[in-house]
Amino acid sequence: MIKILGIILVVGGMIGLVLGVFGIFGSLSIGLSPWAFAIVGLIFFLSGIGIVKRKKDTDEV
Repeated sequence: MIKILGIILVVGGMIGLVLGVFGIFGSLSIGLSPWAFAIVGLIFFLSGIGIVKRKKDTDEV
């Protein structure tokens, strides 16, 4: 169950990082600050990777 949350955080972080980097260096206009997307994406990505790495593959509650 917790690994699913980790995978969701990793995917969401990757999307945020891509939107942020394209907004900072590219011509993508998303309406919000691209730096916010990049920072939140990085936080989500790193926390998701940490969860996936540390948790065992069991269904314990």
